[in-house]
Amino acid sequence: MTNIENQKFIALDISGKNYQSWVLDVKLHLSAKKLRHTIDEDNATSNEERATALIFLRHHIDDDLKYEYLTVENPLELWKNLNDRFEHLKAVVLPKALND
Repeated sequence: MTNIENQKFIALDISGKNYQSWVLDVKLHLSAKKLRHTIDEDNATSNEERATALIFLRHHIDDDLKYEYLTVENPLELWKNLNDRFEHLKAVVLPKALND
């Protein structure tokens, strides 16, 4: 049986071209690790949960994004920052995908 911990997914590209699939992968992985709540508003998380989620998020983003968000120490804040940066791509990617 394959170890779920060893299953990888592609890091978020700095261009954001894989943002939608990345979001889904992150949510699924955080849910599997029982850390999904760390990226929800008004969450009650321990320092250990926040650190684990932040390490996970940083491990799955492009190195240039890691550097850009180097000072962010909260997974929710990093999640919001990335969402603010790439959410607009949903309007561009989804209509194109529907027409293909």
